[in-house]
Amino acid sequence: MTTAEHLDTIDRLRVTDFPPEPVWSGGQSSGPGYHLVQIGWTADFSEDGGAGRAEATDQINAEYGALTQALTDRWGEVQVFSVESLRARGLEGEEIPEPWDKVSGSTDHVHAWQVEGRWLVAYVAQWDGGEPYTLMAAVTVTDPP
Repeated sequence: MTTAEHLDTIDRLRVTDFPPEPVWSGGQSSGPGYHLVQIGWTADFSEDGGAGRAEATDQINAEYGALTQALTDRWGEVQVFSVESLRARGLEGEEIPEPWDKVSGSTDHVHAWQVEGRWLVAYVAQWDGGEPYTLMAAVTVTDPP
């Protein structure tokens, strides 16, 4: 997908109502106060013994960089922050609100913009060392905990 397509997806999420109960469908998770969607991904390099990891890393970093630059151009100053402490707090039993719990379970940091009462969040997720990288976007009314 192109950066323009990623922006279009994020724009649609910004105006889509949040469902009253959590739902998961077609690469998108939504619930009260949030939408979380897969907007890009790399090839699966687990089948080649990891040989494609460097190429996948370059690909996803280029997409991520282009997206975060486009969002910064559109919405202004970006906030980059670590979500590692959220993951640790969740593992210690603290209830982390969604989508932040899901976000912190798959990345170390995010780029975020606060726009018209909502947070726009972009990040690269990877759930397992052999899984493809996934470019993710979130829209939420829940402040980062």
